[in-house]
Amino acid sequence: MPLIEILFNENLKKDNIMKIIMNVEITEGYEKWKKLFLSVDTHREKYGIKVLAYGHPKGNENKIYQVFEVESMEKMQEAFKDPELAKLRTDAGVNLDSQELVFLEE
Repeated sequence: MPLIEILFNENLKKDNIMKIIMNVEITEGYEKWKKLFLSVDTHREKYGIKVLAYGHPKGNENKIYQVFEVESMEKMQEAFKDPELAKLRTDAGVNLDSQELVFLEE
């Protein structure tokens, strides 16, 4: 079972909106990533994902942080399994193997 699926299964909470911090490495530059990231709002809406913040550490445009609010973990899992969304992410230079998720609890 892929690590991302294990993380989702361990953190699955029904009927609770969750906040997630994701970080990834990119290989084709921040501007290209940002342009494609902003162009997929309709895909995120389809899966009930709201962007709260995104950016990179000062002086390191190759590491991207994103903060999301997610309606349900089931929908987030569906988003990660969407081949079109995965292709858009790799086209933006995202190294999918570098992806890390932090599930926040209040």
